[in-house]
Amino acid sequence: MPDLVSYSLDNGVAIVRMDDGKANALSNEMIDALLAALTRAEAEAKAMVLAGRPERFCAGFDLRVMMSGPEQATALLTRGSELLLRLYDANLPLVIACTGHALAGGALVVLTGDLRIGTPGAFKIGLNELAIGLPVPVLAMELARDRLLPTELHKATLMAQIYAPDDAMRAGWLDAVVPADQLVAHATEAAAKLGAQSKPAYRHTKTRLRGATIAHIRATLDSDMRNIMSPA
Repeated sequence: MPDLVSYSLDNGVAIVRMDDGKANALSNEMIDALLAALTRAEAEAKAMVLAGRPERFCAGFDLRVMMSGPEQATALLTRGSELLLRLYDANLPLVIACTGHALAGGALVVLTGDLRIGTPGAFKIGLNELAIGLPVPVLAMELARDRLLPTELHKATLMAQIYAPDDAMRAGWLDAVVPADQLVAHATEAAAKLGAQSKPAYRHTKTRLRGATIAHIRATLDSDMRNIMSPA
């Protein structure tokens, strides 16, 4: 199997790219590769950029696994939730370079970034769980609540609204939109600036900012996973 994730270090910035040759689904293998890349970046880098392949950032959880049975789906969602929390709570600055489509779990990966930069195009960003018959997880609700404008929260969750990049920026999914040929370079430059700050101070500030949200997600995660697969 080819590498699903590439890793390089550029002046203290770890550049991590997802590329499964398709839509960058969050399979068990992709999740493992991303966790390994994050662990490496936390050990040796000052900041990290997470990008996808051209026109595809991340399609969310692997539908082949999700449709293979409730136990397999629950296991993948639980493992993916751990990845999302690790990214959201990373001990170094994380900049997302959203290279294209980002749906469901892929949109949540976008929300974990400290800075989120997209690119223009006919790309879809958003949570489509309700549209495919699943309740929106608590984790997704809390990440959306943290990053989206209050007026967009209900649209993004209860209405399963999908956004184009410019609209996604206005709603709070993205902080900026730049041309595709400048995206990774722009994200790397931004990450370097964030990484130049005191790492302990940055880490403690992030903990103060996100600690309560993370604690709530972890406290509800097991029951929420069960309810997602077997809603009353």
